[in-house]
Amino acid sequence: MNETQRSYGNATVKKLDGSQVEITASVPVEIWEGFRGQALKNLNGTVTLDGFRKGNIPENILVAKVGDMVILEEMAELALPKAYMEILIDQKIDAIGRPQISVTKLAKGNPLEFKAVSAVIPEIKLPDYKKLAAEQIKKAGEPDVKVSDKEIEDAMERLKKMPSPPEIPRDQLSLMLAEDKKAAAKEKARIAIADAIAAETAVELPEIMIRSELDRTQAQFESDIKRMGVKLEDYLKHGKKTLEDIRKEWVPHAEKKAKLQLILNEIARLENIKVSPDEIKREADHLVEHYKDADRERASAYAETVLTNEKVFKFLEGE
Repeated sequence: MNETQRSYGNATVKKLDGSQVEITASVPVEIWEGFRGQALKNLNGTVTLDGFRKGNIPENILVAKVGDMVILEEMAELALPKAYMEILIDQKIDAIGRPQISVTKLAKGNPLEFKAVSAVIPEIKLPDYKKLAAEQIKKAGEPDVKVSDKEIEDAMERLKKMPSPPEIPRDQLSLMLAEDKKAAAKEKARIAIADAIAAETAVELPEIMIRSELDRTQAQFESDIKRMGVKLEDYLKHGKKTLEDIRKEWVPHAEKKAKLQLILNEIARLENIKVSPDEIKREADHLVEHYKDADRERASAYAETVLTNEKVFKFLEGE
């Protein structure tokens, strides 16, 4: 993008604590005043004035009605996103979440000046993750999947207590229990691998990532409470806690999850581990089929994350 095509000028980028950057820049007069026509059209569609149909108010009457400052603010709303995105591209800033944009100078005939603070994907320094994974796998050893007679008997008793107990042959039940043990051992080993790598990984977590994990945990928590047939306010009242109290208790878990996801993302990038569009589509189809209210775009993003994480763990396990 050459200088004459840019929608901004005088851009400076300053690193802040908490994996954030502060961008200060301006939008040249000729660029941001070029949005005046669209701003007037937008306002025309929202302003109500006796004697005129919405969207058909003459410009001079509209300007007199709303005032110059409202028009300038609407022009700024239109100009700033384009300028901000161009700065991110030109400066190679990996921003995440919504930026906090504030106008620092708004005056007719002058450049539009603004400041934007945004969280960014943090720099991450990984240890020798292959070595750490191999050590944990060696430490875990071969999983013990032997199933005792007592375990089979206990499982059969649990089945009998079910409303409609399924009839499962003893040998098949033994195989199912063995598979459960194998899966549990695999999960335990993966947790050990993740903990070992995370313990030696240096990264400054952005607040937005922690907040995002907390929001996900809260959504799952509220869904579980509702499924139990309990009102959230009653649950909180019984526990003598506020939702904010509970969110604070979740913070260490949220930080751990956010850090692990950054680690898995970085390993995937370094090892060029990717998921094909077909794999994502199949998993997203499955999610949408089972969760009718699921948003397709979010389901696809979630599917890509889950599938990529699985491939990274398989890579670490040497598969």
